[in-house]
Amino acid sequence: MLRRFIGAVLPSMLAFAFSGLYTIVDGFFIGRNIGDIGLAAVNIAYPLAALVQAVGTGIGMGGAVWISLYRGKGDREREEECLGNTLTTLFLGGLLLMAVLFALCGPVLRLSGAEGSVYGEAMVYIRILIGGSLLQLFATGFAPLIRNYEGAVTAMGSMIGGFLTNILLDFLFVAVYHKGVAGAAAATVIGQGVTVVPCILFMGSRIKGIRKEHFLLKKKQMLRIAGTGVSPFGLTISPFIVIMLINRSAHVYGGEAAVAAYAVISYVVAIVQLLLQGIGDGSQPLMSFYLGIGKPKQARTVRNMAYLFAAVTALANMGILCLLRSAVSGFFGASSAAFPIVAESMPVFTAGFLFIAFCRTTTSYFYATKQNLFSYLLVYGEPVLLFFLLTLGLPPVMKLEGVWLSVPITQSLLAVLGMALLRMEGRSLPGYQYSPKND
Repeated sequence: MLRRFIGAVLPSMLAFAFSGLYTIVDGFFIGRNIGDIGLAAVNIAYPLAALVQAVGTGIGMGGAVWISLYRGKGDREREEECLGNTLTTLFLGGLLLMAVLFALCGPVLRLSGAEGSVYGEAMVYIRILIGGSLLQLFATGFAPLIRNYEGAVTAMGSMIGGFLTNILLDFLFVAVYHKGVAGAAAATVIGQGVTVVPCILFMGSRIKGIRKEHFLLKKKQMLRIAGTGVSPFGLTISPFIVIMLINRSAHVYGGEAAVAAYAVISYVVAIVQLLLQGIGDGSQPLMSFYLGIGKPKQARTVRNMAYLFAAVTALANMGILCLLRSAVSGFFGASSAAFPIVAESMPVFTAGFLFIAFCRTTTSYFYATKQNLFSYLLVYGEPVLLFFLLTLGLPPVMKLEGVWLSVPITQSLLAVLGMALLRMEGRSLPGYQYSPKND
């Protein structure tokens, strides 16, 4: 089991990390060539683009969990129907989402605190990303499906290929040809296109034998995919809702320098969060498969291995980022005003890494084993708790320091909730055995 676990989780971690490095690469070149305004613009705009990533992940993971359950049972007919419905939903959902984002991006940026030149740069950046959003949706939606068909290395390789393309084009468009945030956005879209190509080739080999009627949307399959996908959707979008909330509070209590400083912090924290999500989602196929064949104890064993792996990853990153916090600020070209804020605040954010590790793994376990309500509480509890802490808690008293402290406090409260839910689930999933009636 350990070899299967490592073989599934390591490629998943790397794939998630490289998906997040797109924004860090943009931030690196923008920070060094445009400055604080560019950094703030990308940080404020990116949560909108992240919505596309979240929708793709939600649909893909929602289908992937059920595909693993059907494969565990040996139910080929339902497996193919679920795969066909998932792919159709990705395509139609992507078109709808693109139209909605084009219509609402301006007002949402205003609500996020974008003003003046920051608003103008953010609009340029986000419009280009929305134009290529279908590519990002496919890249993120195909990844969990590919992992469930023993293609974790393919998913990882496609992400690496897209990332390397993004680096090269960011250098050309931003540093050489000085195209600013527009060049960074174009580099991201093209990189995502490179990511999609091997994913399409891999999935093409899987759908050759699927009948056409399996691509027609079925109400029952749609409800299954949506019911499970709500949690991974939230798990992906929640950090960016958090970014929007903190950006607004940071602007109120610290101005543009605080927003630019948080942009740097959020870049590196996001990578750690993605690594931890990669551990949870990388172990999902095994947990769902064992549940499908009626072995919930083995599913819990995989979960416990994921806890240990996530804790070690969190502790290692805490140490690295605390030691290198000054270098991180210089790497992104933060201004003299933002530099000390990054160095002083980084340890506050790293203090929550262990709590994040526990919550991410627990959430993945819950939706991998169809305990959707528990996963909803953990996923959507974070932005709700943070909103109340930012509004009624520390910032009015402690100003900017209170904004930063609200983050690890929120994560610690969620960890307590997660432990309580685990005690409850011990009574609700003692010996699950898959059957069509369980659906």
